[in-house]
Amino acid sequence: MTPSHRSWFLTAIVVIPLAILLTGCISGKPQAFRLSFLPSTPVPVQLAFEEPPQLASGFYTNDTPDLIQHALTTIPHPPEVDGAIVRAEDRMEAGRKLYQQGDLAGARREFDAAVDILLSTPENVPDRQKLERRLDQIADRIYRYDLDRLGSGETQQEVVYDKPPLGGILEMTFPTDPNLRPKVKEEIGATVSQLPLEENDAVLSYIHFFSTDRGRKTLMAGLRHAGRYRALIQRILDDEGVPQELIYLAQVESGFLPRARSYKKAVGMWQFVQFRGREYGLNQTATTDDRMDPERATRAAARHLRDLYAIFGDWYLAMAAYNCGPGCVDHAVQRTGFADFWELRDRNALPRDTKNYVPLILAVTIMAKNPKDYNLEDVDYDPPVEYDTISVDSPTSLSLIADATERPVTEIQELNPALMKPVAPAGYQVRVPKGTSPTVLMALDIIPAEHRANWRIHRVTNGETLAEIAKHYATPVAAISTANRGMNALPEAGDLVIIPAGYRIEHISAQHAKTATAHRKTSRPVAQSHRRVAAAPSPQTAGSSYKTVSLAVKHPASAN
Repeated sequence: MTPSHRSWFLTAIVVIPLAILLTGCISGKPQAFRLSFLPSTPVPVQLAFEEPPQLASGFYTNDTPDLIQHALTTIPHPPEVDGAIVRAEDRMEAGRKLYQQGDLAGARREFDAAVDILLSTPENVPDRQKLERRLDQIADRIYRYDLDRLGSGETQQEVVYDKPPLGGILEMTFPTDPNLRPKVKEEIGATVSQLPLEENDAVLSYIHFFSTDRGRKTLMAGLRHAGRYRALIQRILDDEGVPQELIYLAQVESGFLPRARSYKKAVGMWQFVQFRGREYGLNQTATTDDRMDPERATRAAARHLRDLYAIFGDWYLAMAAYNCGPGCVDHAVQRTGFADFWELRDRNALPRDTKNYVPLILAVTIMAKNPKDYNLEDVDYDPPVEYDTISVDSPTSLSLIADATERPVTEIQELNPALMKPVAPAGYQVRVPKGTSPTVLMALDIIPAEHRANWRIHRVTNGETLAEIAKHYATPVAAISTANRGMNALPEAGDLVIIPAGYRIEHISAQHAKTATAHRKTSRPVAQSHRRVAAAPSPQTAGSSYKTVSLAVKHPASAN
């Protein structure tokens, strides 16, 4: 046997039995053959199909069960309050759609159902405060729809101002709880703050006040409102390089109400008087007041505070000067020789309001930054204000914009609190609900620029005739036909129809507007009075041909 034959023979002896062995394995488990075609993996593939080892009883007792079985057998249910809120919001959304379709009776039923869902929740349910808060919000939204139908969706001429909630508190004194001192001192030591925090009798007295039922309600209301503008304010304070904690200055000034006005005629969220506002670019005209613009006013306030800090080199003195003016603080410093707020306070060198102004801000700051210690963790913040901005090149009615967005006109007004009139002047940057700017611009394009201050648009609903639309807007059919290029045929559902009609504010007296606003404000405590949505339409407004349907919230005693 030659060497080559010997090599071939040895190879055969080794390879052939191995091949036979592997063939036997494959024939026994043919499904394992295809594994050879899979990409290589660092994880070893087990070709032997053995029974898995038995696990000890209770080994996975604390682990998550099978996801599919869990989904089928234990569908998560929201807590009772959250579930009621979700159901109420579903009915509100259904009512909104019916309202936009012109089905006011159906909208009223859905709005009634939404309120009933929340009112029927047991009194002793946990988190009752959250439910009552949402009930107030829903009632306020229903009021907006109701007001939108007065005068066919017309806005009121007069601006209604809000009263700053903490204005009178600056003139009051409160007792001090000695038990608070060690607690507050510990909190300050553990709190990260760009604004210096201090514990003394003045600060403790306000912390004690805000810990009472009355004070806590006032504090909670301001914190809730802060949710609308918190992100905007924090961004601007950061841009201008001032402490983030100065956001609570706005809570003390206005409770975060853009249309707040004090008895000193200071206006807006940051309470600027006219001359100081103009100094920082907040102008006032017959139709606008920039002091009520949340974004512009916040920018002006941040810059003013930064300038005051540059003058006095102390944030407490800067805040005091924001309240009473830099001249007042400078005079107090010159007269006493002390450039220290607490010294000036102790020496009665500052006005009473200013003496309490800084401790009040510090108290709110300490409590807000330690919510767990003051039972402030359950604040139901208002949703943040979100909007798009469009520029109007001619005077434009807010009612026209409301038509385009299919929202109540009051919602457009709240997005534009700096507008003093129901018409935005040419060149004004109008805020519209988030995501609606393309729709608004497209709608404005179909209205001649010279008529945008008073013409309207109307989306046709199922079965609606041109005569019904004309009657609704108190406009002749011929005028509507002409404005729509000779429309004679019946419009189809979903069509946009131009309405050549002016807003008839003269039919809604100033006294009526004030009465409606007073009704809204005085009827806010929904849960206590158990308000209901009225089921019957109101009569025609005297002296007006407008069709007015009431969706107003009334007390049970006055409901029809």
